[in-house]
Amino acid sequence: MDIQFLGAARQVTGSRYRLDVAGKRIMVDCGLFQEREHLDRNWEMPITDARSIDVLLLTHAHLDHCGLVPRLVASGFNAPIITTEPSRDLAEIIMLDSARIQQEDAKYKRRRHRKEGRRGRHPALPLYKTGDAERATKMIRGVPYGQPVDLGDGVSVTFHESGHILGSAILEVKSPGPNGQHHLVFSGDLGQWDKPLVGDPKLLRRADAVVLESTYGDRHHRESGNVDEQLERVVNRTIDRGGNVVIPTFAIERAQDLLFHLSTLLHAKRIPKVPVYLDSPMAVDVTDVFRRHRDYMDDETSALLAAGKSPLRFPGLRMSRTVKESRAINADDRPKLILSTSGMCNAGRIKHHLRRNIGRAKSTILFVGYQAHGTLGRIILEGANEVRIHGKWYPVRAERAQIYGFSAHGDQGDLMRWIGHFDPRPRQVFLTHGELSAAQTLARRIGTLGVAVTIPGYREVVTLPAGEANVVR
Repeated sequence: MDIQFLGAARQVTGSRYRLDVAGKRIMVDCGLFQEREHLDRNWEMPITDARSIDVLLLTHAHLDHCGLVPRLVASGFNAPIITTEPSRDLAEIIMLDSARIQQEDAKYKRRRHRKEGRRGRHPALPLYKTGDAERATKMIRGVPYGQPVDLGDGVSVTFHESGHILGSAILEVKSPGPNGQHHLVFSGDLGQWDKPLVGDPKLLRRADAVVLESTYGDRHHRESGNVDEQLERVVNRTIDRGGNVVIPTFAIERAQDLLFHLSTLLHAKRIPKVPVYLDSPMAVDVTDVFRRHRDYMDDETSALLAAGKSPLRFPGLRMSRTVKESRAINADDRPKLILSTSGMCNAGRIKHHLRRNIGRAKSTILFVGYQAHGTLGRIILEGANEVRIHGKWYPVRAERAQIYGFSAHGDQGDLMRWIGHFDPRPRQVFLTHGELSAAQTLARRIGTLGVAVTIPGYREVVTLPAGEANVVR
């Protein structure tokens, strides 16, 4: 069994792996690179012949896990794409929206480059078009949690709840070995325990090797305090001074998680009744997908929905789909909350809201998710005095705030709880999907369990021996 690490290797985004096992070529994830220094990798083809791939498995529908699937399709990939049922619906929204943004950004860059008389490193073309995304969506097959899927030649995959976003999954790949079945587990992105909306990560017992995410391998979310209390303080002090709370958010899970907590605070009268805008057509569509797949939600949320008490709707919430509706938000001078994509401020409507608010000392830019190195969100968060948005420089006078507890990723304690449940221990753990410092910190912790830990590099190939130790018979 050979595994090649084609992304999220000593970095956070661009998740993708190539697995050659039992004569089959399997790809796990095909995500977009979002760190500025790695954007060139989006133009590289991960595999010379996309037609050689027998199946593509998606852990979940975030852009950095499925955002390059249409490009793979445009390059000749024509095989099944398998994921969970909610991820199938969410991936369709994500990929079509990404194609639209790719086309719009390419058009804008061409216009700007002509005006400035320069050329970029790559052609001012989209990575893929809407037609490529539409073809990709037709190839996706949704399966439930816990049901083994036969991939042929004795190879199977089972999707388990990862607790990250709706439909997110841990992948358990089983293949024939000399002394029984060989287990390779991909953690995907692991969530936290006891979070609203989605279930807890599934604890597995057996694995020969594990590919484990390490995004927050050096962090402890709970040290930051209660999420509701932190959100309450930020909202109240900003509204008291007459400003807006601008929240860059991810359309999937984070936006819905925020709505859940804001609904709780509003009904408890802990924050004032001010307009709350969800300004993202995609986030609105995603919220509808959440309502359709209530059987994938945790028991608390399912009960609220069944009783007609949706935590995803409350007085004052306004959903903005059209450009006209989005522009009207900034025409309203009243203090308000603005939730808008993208979560790392790299594209989308959030940039327009930042332009209007980042220079206002009364307003707050509130970050509730991971900001990858080199992204606009990270630059703002790290204290830049001015930032470049849509080709112009803006001074940063707004308050900068961050709440870690909202993260859809588990912290070091969550990751250790999950990996520590395997019995016997895996022979090998590969840490991906994290900056090198976070992965190194987590590697030292996992090493105390007596497990060999590797932090693979980009495009590194590892051969996994199917030995006797830890093999499930």
